Amino acid sequence: MNTPDLVALAIFIVLWIGYSSITDRKRLFNRVSLTRAMSSQRARWIRNAMQRDLRMIDTQIMAGLQNGTAFFASTSLLALGSCFALLGATEQVFAIFNDLPGVFRASRAGFEMKVGGLAVIFGYAFFKFGWSYRLFNYCTILLGAIPMSGEIHKDPAGADLAADRVIRMNILAAKHFNMGLRAIFLSIGYLGWFVSPYLFIATTIGIIIVLVRRQFYSEARLAVLESLD
Repeated sequence: MNTPDLVALAIFIVLWIGYSSITDRKRLFNRVSLTRAMSSQRARWIRNAMQRDLRMIDTQIMAGLQNGTAFFASTSLLALGSCFALLGATEQVFAIFNDLPGVFRASRAGFEMKVGGLAVIFGYAFFKFGWSYRLFNYCTILLGAIPMSGEIHKDPAGADLAADRVIRMNILAAKHFNMGLRAIFLSIGYLGWFVSPYLFIATTIGIIIVLVRRQFYSEARLAVLESLD
């Protein structure tokens, strides 16, 4: 790799880490992220579930969260397999790009390294989705362990502790799901590296701008925060 490639890769990593930090743990210009706002809604959901004797609605919601996580886990695994298939067809891909003047100039080793990096991103996403699926499964079990509404008065402290376990597990599962989804989004920016390091920088910055807008300046965030007031 040459200097522009190293700079582009460093910018990609720094922006990924920085965006994750402000989304999960900090505020941006004193604005709460959509992810953190949704964590409050998750807590409200579980607290409301404590008042219901029949929790079929809650288990259906949990099943929907698991199904969405399983879908992205399967997609990540397919994308990972496609990367290995692409490595096996390097000659054909190289021939296609070499017919595009001024667009693609790289060595075979450089191309294979970039594909390997893309495979690492999809592998990371798969493990995050897989672990999130497992945590949502644990969350379902913990939800079933919450006392029935008629028995909460017998041990309110224990019932609150049981609800807190569900809330923490649900938020943690969502955190890992968001990390996997973030990797999928940023893999789109990574594709720019196959053309040039400068396009890699531009696509990465573009993806980050879109994600920051959705987290801190979107109508979805405003809708969630208004419902919390």
